[in-house]
Amino acid sequence: MKKNVIIIGAAGRDFHNFNTYYRDNENFNVIAFTAAQIPDIDGRKYPAALAGKLYPKGIPIYAEAELPALIKKHNVEICNFAYSDVPYQRVMNLSSLVNAAGANFLLLGPKDTMIRSTKPVIAVCATRTGCGKSQTSRRIIEILMAKGLKVVAIRHPMPYGDLVAQKVQRFATVKDLAKHKCTIEEMEEYEPHVERGNVIYAGVDYEAILRAAEKDPKGCDIILWDGGNNDFPFYKPDLMVTVADPHRPGAEMSYYPGEVNIRISDVVVLNKIDSAYPENIKTVRDNIQKINPKAVVIDGASPIRVDDESLIRGKKVLVIEDGPTLTHGEMKIGAGVVAAQKYGAAELIDPRPWVVGKLAETFRIYPNIGQLLPAMGYGDQQVKDLEATINKVKCDSVIIATPIDLNRLVKIKQPNTRVYYDLQEIGKPDLEEVLNGFLKKHKIK
Repeated sequence: MKKNVIIIGAAGRDFHNFNTYYRDNENFNVIAFTAAQIPDIDGRKYPAALAGKLYPKGIPIYAEAELPALIKKHNVEICNFAYSDVPYQRVMNLSSLVNAAGANFLLLGPKDTMIRSTKPVIAVCATRTGCGKSQTSRRIIEILMAKGLKVVAIRHPMPYGDLVAQKVQRFATVKDLAKHKCTIEEMEEYEPHVERGNVIYAGVDYEAILRAAEKDPKGCDIILWDGGNNDFPFYKPDLMVTVADPHRPGAEMSYYPGEVNIRISDVVVLNKIDSAYPENIKTVRDNIQKINPKAVVIDGASPIRVDDESLIRGKKVLVIEDGPTLTHGEMKIGAGVVAAQKYGAAELIDPRPWVVGKLAETFRIYPNIGQLLPAMGYGDQQVKDLEATINKVKCDSVIIATPIDLNRLVKIKQPNTRVYYDLQEIGKPDLEEVLNGFLKKHKIK
């Protein structure tokens, strides 16, 4: 008898778990996916073209709120939890809800979901959203490219549009971002890579994506897995790097699956020590030592710079930060806040009195965002609401602390300046030392 399954997800790990574990497995019948975290991703279908021969009609995607009713209606035996950056309390709340409805609660691990590559794989993951994976990935790629190596990056999925069209996506130029109709969230991750001259892939089917990346037309010596949220890699890493954040001490042992990343890491980058309290740095360092004493710990900072500090000094500023970092990442101090403090802003203006449309909904769902504005852009309406909100706010100037320049996407009336940040290793060991050892071990020249 086939066992009926629901995959509890957020348009990422859930699809990967299905593709790698359930798609061609005749022991299971996947009844549905449920969706959370990302706006407007329920009400769709995982299409037949991607679902395989066992699912000729595709698989429906429902809101997570419908989970208990779906379990009872379809006599579901297993619910596979498959999304990331979730506090342990929330994971167990969902487990209790699933068990109370009569089903088993399952967390699939690396052995059943990691795909092996024919190329050496370096994975960059984190303990939480917003730790600094992107700048760590960029730093690793810069070191490897300086050695003449061809690095192809593969990004954790963000398939919020046409899933069939997004099966395998390749980004080699900025024009490719428009070609694939990228959201703000996608552009923030892909654009920094293509601007530096390396190719990045993403999409839905990560087996097909990996095989395409291995044979990329520009060549491929090394695959770099650029993780999302605090998920563990989709590919079996030969070098596992996890970024930890002392602005959120203790999260490395209390959010799923970030602790998995710490435990399986070869290297932990303890980032942002230039702006964190010493006692918080010590907490994270002690926790790393407790759960993975064999990991190499690299101290890091993310120093910032701005285009025009005169637009900050003594000004009443609106700070715009990366959306997911503020929402499920729960960050309170991002690069924009650090810039406001460093360059002497007179006041941070609270945007909440002016938020409109879907941005107002975001603040209702995530009331702890506070006086920062998340650059939400999962769809056209959110982008329009973001522009309308920014231009309503009564401020002297705007600090843009997103990885891409929002001026390309929305028209901002107020004077504004961008914040930039890169990873800076402090002391030894550093990433170059680690990577030299990795290249020697794998005989890569």
